Amino acid sequence: MKDYQLFIGGECVDPVNGEWFETVDPYRGEAWARIPRGTAGDVDRAVMAAGDAMWRGPWTTMSATARGKVMRKLGDLVAENAERLAEIEVRDNGKLKAEMLAQVRYHSEWWWYYAGLVDKLEGKLVPIDKPDMFAFTTQEPVGVVGALTAWNSPLLFVAWKCAAAIAAGCAVIVKPSEFASASTLEFARLTREAGLPDGMFNVVTGFGQEAGSAIVSHPGIDKITFTGSDATGARINELAARHLKRVSLELGGKSPNIIFEDADIDAAVAGAISGIFAATGQTCIAGSRLLLQNSIRDEVVSRLVEIAGSATLGDPMNLETNIGPVTTPAQYRKVLDYIDIARSEGARCVFGGKAASGEHAVGGQFVEPTIFVDVTNDMRIAREEVFGPVLSVIGFDTEDEAVQIANDTIYGLAAGVWTQDFRRILRLPKLLRAGTVWVNTYRAVSYMMPFGGMKHSGIGRESGIDAVSEYLEKKSVWISTARDAPANPFVIR
Repeated sequence: MKDYQLFIGGECVDPVNGEWFETVDPYRGEAWARIPRGTAGDVDRAVMAAGDAMWRGPWTTMSATARGKVMRKLGDLVAENAERLAEIEVRDNGKLKAEMLAQVRYHSEWWWYYAGLVDKLEGKLVPIDKPDMFAFTTQEPVGVVGALTAWNSPLLFVAWKCAAAIAAGCAVIVKPSEFASASTLEFARLTREAGLPDGMFNVVTGFGQEAGSAIVSHPGIDKITFTGSDATGARINELAARHLKRVSLELGGKSPNIIFEDADIDAAVAGAISGIFAATGQTCIAGSRLLLQNSIRDEVVSRLVEIAGSATLGDPMNLETNIGPVTTPAQYRKVLDYIDIARSEGARCVFGGKAASGEHAVGGQFVEPTIFVDVTNDMRIAREEVFGPVLSVIGFDTEDEAVQIANDTIYGLAAGVWTQDFRRILRLPKLLRAGTVWVNTYRAVSYMMPFGGMKHSGIGRESGIDAVSEYLEKKSVWISTARDAPANPFVIR
């Protein structure tokens, strides 16, 4: 059993209440580490450390080039420690090592990318219309940032949020999910080794109603960035608004993955499988609604069933495993409940549809990859986020019908289109109400491309150049060049 500490002001410290809680390996069903139960008092300590680091510490006086070198070193350290960090994530959230290792290795790219961007955050000279004035703008950090991350990809979310924030000059306090905190605490130690000044990166672990709420409502925190469900995001947005905090919200989705009859069927089927069954369906961008043109529906469903039947369920540490356990007991029960709901509403299960058992299901939180057909878009299985390996197949006849079904949702995070019609390739991304549209691919992400949602899927963007602006304020500076005092000081010139 490994004991962790909070990371505040560059030091590993005990929580003020002296309490810890256990984190459980979803595959084995066994506790493997103790995580500090941070509370408001710990958030106070972190805010003080972050404020000192940001406004009075060396980060403010370092040149932009020097800051970039520190961030690049941090990316190097993540790359060197990728295997160890990935294995910790697998123990915490049960996702496949193959995926977590790829994610952690790619994590480094965010630090390298924003390291190169730090010295390019320029202001501008404004050719002002007043002859006796000199005017320019600067970009300054928004302030201390509270980053609330989700359990499905903890370190990836740390990279998405914190690399841009720190590049902008903001100090960060991360509150990872109580279900997957260990990798973030391990990463925190690397920030110190990289030379990031004490207090620029802090981690307060604990529960949402304690540490999370304290971060959102703390007067010393100026910006909240959150990844999670739309219901929780709405509550965070409401609480943050009371304190006029800036917010970025990356929330849920019910993403349509649309396959037209002229698509490359082999590629489209592979994209549909990876879109929903990779990561055990525990991803906000899961292509959980598969829209199939009716002329190819039976053929595609048959292929999906065949591939789903070949999936290997088991130990996520095994690189040959295709589907791991559901991460938390509550999520496991939720997925099974939605399967029951789908049946009760008339959807027909053609594969899976129950808890998986057998030697591979050591911890008991496995759900078979599940495929429902005869789904209509008004069913709960098509409207609500399941966050599990459950695919809803919806038929359509025309392009207009497909677009109407795809957009008929409160969400707008992502969408997929599979077609070889060049005009449709150009037309569909404009018609689909989603922050990301993939054409003849699915789940591609990059540190260079902005990511975020429309409607209930969120506010703001992460990754790419756009993400830095989420953590910057523009300041206008006016300098008078007039030789004489104004003739009438009561008149604004």
